[in-house]
Amino acid sequence: MGKASRGKKQRSRDISTAWSATKAARAAHQTRADTRRLLQDNMWVATMMASNVSNRMAELRTALHHSDVPNQHRDNMAFAMMLGKQGMRRPWPSSPIEAARWQIRQVLLLLDGAEVLVISPAAHAAVMAAAATLEPADVGTLDKDRDLPMPTGLLVLPEAVVVENRGGSLSDIRAFGWQFITQDQVLPDAQYRGVQLTCFMDRDGPVQPDAWRLAVAQARAAGSPLPPLVPDGIYGLRADGALASGSSEQHAEVSEEHRRLNTVLNQVAQHRTQPPEEGQWDGGRIKDTYDDFAARYAFAFWRLAAQGVTVLGTPREPGEARSRPQPGAHPADPDVRVIRLANQVPAQRSAEDSETSRVYHHRWTVRMHKVRQWYPSAQEHRLIWRGPYIKGPSDAPFMVGEKAYSAD
Repeated sequence: MGKASRGKKQRSRDISTAWSATKAARAAHQTRADTRRLLQDNMWVATMMASNVSNRMAELRTALHHSDVPNQHRDNMAFAMMLGKQGMRRPWPSSPIEAARWQIRQVLLLLDGAEVLVISPAAHAAVMAAAATLEPADVGTLDKDRDLPMPTGLLVLPEAVVVENRGGSLSDIRAFGWQFITQDQVLPDAQYRGVQLTCFMDRDGPVQPDAWRLAVAQARAAGSPLPPLVPDGIYGLRADGALASGSSEQHAEVSEEHRRLNTVLNQVAQHRTQPPEEGQWDGGRIKDTYDDFAARYAFAFWRLAAQGVTVLGTPREPGEARSRPQPGAHPADPDVRVIRLANQVPAQRSAEDSETSRVYHHRWTVRMHKVRQWYPSAQEHRLIWRGPYIKGPSDAPFMVGEKAYSAD
């Protein structure tokens, strides 16, 4: 079972002796550079991405064939649901390889312009737990101007996350990248402010089926080795706060519609997939039933950063004094930012907590919820969304729920 000998780490992950901000920053900078260099004109990656495009389009066309979308709009709808959401503008590509080349150009733009970030294991655990509390419609409240800490970023995780994808296949996500786009949609014909979210697989990660090892070896032998971060899924997220003022009923309906569509797509995909080979992640495998883990993780990360639950810092270790670099030493790269959990902010403590003698011994994630916020200037209540955020003493261990880390 892959690297099962490493065993299961305890679910409270505030303390990690293996992870170092300085080493992680240096490795992330080098990984970005190597990925950029090896991705350019790499036909092996282009072929993989073209296969993904072809499979996804086939699934969407099959699902739309059984829908009430008028026949003359189905092909346009399929393109818009995939490539239009990612930021491609019409006319649509004539072949999967043309679409894949466009996607690779987008990834290269991302790698060129992204601010590189690394995230500590404790902050990563908090994001994982927060992501598990989100519903599909919650992501629809995303506002790029309010929620994103920067317009273009590449977030490198402290370890690969093993995800069971549509149809049962496995992948290991090691990084997320994002940049602003304009989405091109049909029915209705419209354009929306959005975010293009790219997932990167770990070339040398824990999921190593025979076919993958063979592809890595063949690409290397052919003189076009795969990059350390291999672009896999590319998603388009609407980011104009479209659902921010929606009712609970509207949110429930959007979430259910998302689940229904992906249930149909899962059924379509199961006809062509092979039984998965085993992979291992210390925190447990994520079963991505509705193909929204990447969106939920990114949204939770952005929200926690915007709310001050995480902090951006330098690659220096906490408490480490700034000193002159020693001869022969490699200084931490100033272009890499480190994401750590922040101390609890006063806004996260409710009046009820402060008026009682209640003592908490853990930190935990509070899911997104709607509240009626009083605005004195307008003399009215307005519905707003809060969360997800972290609650509990800043020096207490972080408690990760079973929904976030589900062990096989």
